[in-house]
Amino acid sequence: MDILINNLPQTLMILGVLALIIEVAVLGLSTFILLFFGISLIATGALMSLGILNDALSTALWSNTVITAALAVLLWRPLKKMQNKVDNKPIQSDFAELSFVLNEDVSIAGLSTHHYSGISWQLKSEYPIASGTPVIVVKKEVGVMWVSPANES
Repeated sequence: MDILINNLPQTLMILGVLALIIEVAVLGLSTFILLFFGISLIATGALMSLGILNDALSTALWSNTVITAALAVLLWRPLKKMQNKVDNKPIQSDFAELSFVLNEDVSIAGLSTHHYSGISWQLKSEYPIASGTPVIVVKKEVGVMWVSPANES
């Protein structure tokens, strides 16, 4: 324990890096508390190493308290706004370009199916398509492939 106290600035910086690793790698920036705390630990350790702050436990405690609170006040809103951004871009996957010939008629009702990759997919189309028509998958949902005639895509 004496080695940690005798090397307090280095100990604080190591703990700060560990807090940041846990926040980013384990929690995926879902909580910002460890982010603020980790940054404050690193800053306090750096200030102590530079001789700006006294390397005492009470100084480390108060410095981390003040820096963590300041970071929380300054960064909470921008980070929360960044976290709440939702990407509504359609996902491209391997079977987005899948094409095949229909065995049954397809309509918006989704009464026909197509077996692909061991799953029976419900087929839907915005307008009726006759069986025997070559189609391409234009959109997918959970358990549903939306198809369009291949010559129209």
